[in-house]
Amino acid sequence: MEWSLWSRDIEEEIIPLCRELGIAVVPYSPIGRGFFGGRAIMESLPSETVLKSHPRFTEENIAKNKVFYSRIEKLAAKHGCTPAQLALAWVINQGDDVVPIPGTTKIKNLYDNVGSLQVKLTKEDLKEISDAVPINEVAGVRSPQYQLTWKFADTPQPEKSQV
Repeated sequence: MEWSLWSRDIEEEIIPLCRELGIAVVPYSPIGRGFFGGRAIMESLPSETVLKSHPRFTEENIAKNKVFYSRIEKLAAKHGCTPAQLALAWVINQGDDVVPIPGTTKIKNLYDNVGSLQVKLTKEDLKEISDAVPINEVAGVRSPQYQLTWKFADTPQPEKSQV
């Protein structure tokens, strides 16, 4: 499941359930599909990228969401790291049971990802970083409508004879 500074819908139900059951969390897109690495902010999106169909990466929503990148950029400077490293470190520091899987297409980004392990964050830091990206203020939904999430799953309950 996706988990990042701007995708936190798993925090209310899924994370507590995983912890109750002793299941590790392996979230994808911990850098917000590259947003906190500067994608669409510091560099333009390639014309053939699938992100162009992503609601948070529309021109209108990028303009609104730039404020969050700026806030994370300032906090990253305070911690002596890049915004991508801070975003990844935030996910890593959510618990010992969290093992994010950042994707990368560039060697530089791979080194940035590894460098995020050196970023030490306190509980106060984690709160400050979370507060810098209020989830209810992020423009655009997490996924395009054609992508379903766990919230739309309809798993039937087992019949009593199967239990």
